[in-house]
Amino acid sequence: MRALVARRLDGPATVELIETPMPEPGAGQVRIKVTAAAVNPVDVATTDGTLINYNLSAPREQFGIGWDVAGTVDAVGPGADLPVGTAVIGVADLLGRPLKTHAEYVVLNASAAAAAPEGLDLAAASTFGLNALTAHQALDALALSAGQTLLVTGAAGGVGGYAVELGKHRGLTVIATAGEDDEQLVGSLGADHFVPRSADLTAGVHAVVPAGVDGLVDAAVIGVGAQESVRNRGVHAHVVAGTPPTSLRGITVFPIFAAANRADLEELVRLAEAGVISTRVAETYSLENARTAYERLAKGGVRGRLVLIP
Repeated sequence: MRALVARRLDGPATVELIETPMPEPGAGQVRIKVTAAAVNPVDVATTDGTLINYNLSAPREQFGIGWDVAGTVDAVGPGADLPVGTAVIGVADLLGRPLKTHAEYVVLNASAAAAAPEGLDLAAASTFGLNALTAHQALDALALSAGQTLLVTGAAGGVGGYAVELGKHRGLTVIATAGEDDEQLVGSLGADHFVPRSADLTAGVHAVVPAGVDGLVDAAVIGVGAQESVRNRGVHAHVVAGTPPTSLRGITVFPIFAAANRADLEELVRLAEAGVISTRVAETYSLENARTAYERLAKGGVRGRLVLIP
C-alpha cells in the first residue's frame, strides 16, 4: 500500500510517499481502508520536526503522518468489536507510529474508532474527529455549568470553532476572539460576543464580563497572558502540547492532549448527526499532492479542513 511518512527527523525532514506492506490488525484492533483523512496542524508539526523540538518524541528514522480518518473496516483482530464493512471515523492519537492515517490503509485500536455519522459523506466525516475531540475534552476538564462564561481564543480555527459550538450546546455564554474577517464565521458558530484579535483582549473581555470569564479554552495558544481575562480561581484549558503556562490568581490550568476513545467519538458523531457541530471541507488533495496541502495549512488562514483522498 501507499503511505505518507516524514523521515530523518533528527534534522531537516523529508515527506515521502512510500510503498509499504499492508499493516495487519492485532488483538483489539481494526484495519481501515481510508476514504478520507483530514490534515491538521499537528501533521505539519510532524513534518517540520516540532514534535522533537517540544520533546514529545525522540528522533526517529520514520514518522507516520495523520490523525483523523474516515473509511471502512476491512479486517479485524481478535476481540475487535467493529465488524468488517462498518463505515467508521477514527483518531490515531499516538505520536511515534511509523504509519498513520495519511495512507491507503491504517490500523487503529478499535476503541479509537466509532461508526461514522449517518447521512454524512466520509470526506466531511473525516474533518471533526481530532479537533472536536480536543474541544470536547477541554470543556470536560473545565467542568463549567450552564449559564457560566467561556472565552475561546482562536475561535475561527479547528479546535476553537468546535469549542464555540460545544460551549453553546452546554449552555455557556461564549466570548470569542479571532481575526476581524472571521467575525461573521464565529457568530455563525454561536459566539455571543466577539473580540477582534487586533484589540486589547483583556479590555474587550472585561467590557462584557467585568470580573472576568469563568473559563478559557486557549486554542490560539496565547498562554499566561490570556489569563488576565479569567476571574480569580477560574479555569484554563491549555490545548497544545508542551509546558503548560503558569497559573496566576488561583486559576487552574489543564493541559489538553486529545485521547481517542469510543465514548467521546460516539457522542461527537451524535452531535454531528444532529447538526450541533459542523463539518467543513475546505479543499481535497490526493496523496501525491499532500505536500501541497501541508504547505497550504502551514501558511495559515485555512477555514475548515484540508482533506486527503487516497
